[in-house]
Amino acid sequence: MMEYQHVLLEEDGAAVRITMNRPERRNSLSVDHLAELEEAFEAAAATKATGIVLAGSGPVFSSGHDFGDMAGRDLAGMREMLRRCESLMRTIHAVPQVVIARVHALAMAAGCQLVASCDLAVAAESAGFALPGGKGGWFCHTPAVPVARSIGRKRLMELALTGDPIDAATAERWGLVNRVVPDDELDAAVDELLARATRGSRHAKAVGKQTIYAQLDRPEADAYAIATEVMAATSQSPDAREQMQAFLEKRKPDFGG
Repeated sequence: MMEYQHVLLEEDGAAVRITMNRPERRNSLSVDHLAELEEAFEAAAATKATGIVLAGSGPVFSSGHDFGDMAGRDLAGMREMLRRCESLMRTIHAVPQVVIARVHALAMAAGCQLVASCDLAVAAESAGFALPGGKGGWFCHTPAVPVARSIGRKRLMELALTGDPIDAATAERWGLVNRVVPDDELDAAVDELLARATRGSRHAKAVGKQTIYAQLDRPEADAYAIATEVMAATSQSPDAREQMQAFLEKRKPDFGG
């Protein structure tokens, strides 16, 4: 696979592992780093992998946007950077694979945004999460978008207005991560959840993931309209036909790899 300056990309069986690799900058998200992450997700999307693991190297998962890359930007430059970040988050939703965040340490601001944008997340007990703009001079407006959709309004307001970090156990209770495990069990827990989330038809899973994101936060009638049409259309797919036939014949379905 391709090589990058700020990202490690590795094919590992049925998964692709994308690792933020700017430990000296606490995996802060410069424009170049954001661009490489998006390219890495697009490269992974083009493979036959069924899952993608997003991780970080060094002592921090991600400290958020790189202030060193931002301090000299004018308004147009800041818009460019924030739109690049938004594009990465949308790409995570758009790729056909299940994306799981492996959070080993602190995820701050846009780093927390990354976690919330992944389909699933597993955190080590030592992990922490924060939207620190609430106690500084620049509010975490864009990180709050996916975080709000994970934890709800009141908890988002507490996280965003205080700027205080929450521990992994609180993040699990609030719904920001799926589960929390001892630090030395993190990789095993990520692999176990990913294996369960990627079983079955790869095609059905990809359409299912993208349809969930399409109908989330829409009025109920609109959500049903989207889901009903997609479910009807995909009933004609080879894998759906195979699922029905296998059930009737009392055998395990064969989705052809």
